[in-house]
Amino acid sequence: MKQYVVGVDVGGTNIKLGVVGPSGLVLVRNSFATKPFASSRIKLISALAHEIEASIISAGLTKKQIVGVGIGLPGLVDYEKGVVRFLPNIPGWSNVHLKSILQNKIKLSVFVDNDVKIITLAESTFGAGRGVKNLICMTLGTGVGAGLILNGQLYRGEDNAAGELGHMPLNEHGPKCNCGGYGCFERYVGNRALLDLSSRVMGIPMTTEAIFALAKKGNKKALFFWKTAAEHIGNGLVGIVNLLNPRLIIIGGGVSHNEKFLFKTVTDTIRRRAMSLQGSAFKIKRAKFKDDAGIIGAYVLVTNAQR
Repeated sequence: MKQYVVGVDVGGTNIKLGVVGPSGLVLVRNSFATKPFASSRIKLISALAHEIEASIISAGLTKKQIVGVGIGLPGLVDYEKGVVRFLPNIPGWSNVHLKSILQNKIKLSVFVDNDVKIITLAESTFGAGRGVKNLICMTLGTGVGAGLILNGQLYRGEDNAAGELGHMPLNEHGPKCNCGGYGCFERYVGNRALLDLSSRVMGIPMTTEAIFALAKKGNKKALFFWKTAAEHIGNGLVGIVNLLNPRLIIIGGGVSHNEKFLFKTVTDTIRRRAMSLQGSAFKIKRAKFKDDAGIIGAYVLVTNAQR
């Protein structure tokens, strides 16, 4: 009986894979670096095909036991047509028919979607947002994205392109973004922006992990870094809270691991600047699944498509 799904989470830095069984249980995990394959989409697709098949073997399964493959990608993806429209942080991906190309290679059903939409499915179905009808799930990493659950359903938008929170402009004349715009949210809170902020605040470029360690020791510069980053995140979310009136904001991605120095300031910033009703209605939670979110969400994506 077919009951397993191969989940693939394509990121600008790493690609994670896993074989997922009933109820979102991850049986095996694997990952590889994106950079060696990023210069050629043909090489990247071939690497995906190889690793998908290797993961099935590692799980002790055969293709006959696989319902399908779910893939989340960091950019604009047309779920219905299976086409990757644009990946801001991986060059060369424009209108790539990934679903049909990969299906021909691996001889399994393939479903592709935006990575944060898939993460949102995981958190809404099994994780921090279970039972919540209106929520935003955002990820902070190389890029910044969001998935929307509105009235209990994943909202995709007219062209399956809703949720590009990272490319919401915050400044008419801000820094240029990989999407082609200027002053985008991502350019203030994405990994690249936080590295720049660390140089200004700490005096040298530092990882968020290193600054978090210093903040736990009470380092004033490190605490100021996290306060500044949290205020940027909160300011970017004010308009979303006013517009959509969510009950819950789920924050995931590497930066969310530092919730001790983020969530209170993010919440306070939103409450201070949002309209009073919307600003009092939401809560913030850390994503439950961390590195497994995209893999588990792919299971939900594929199994939902079978119904």
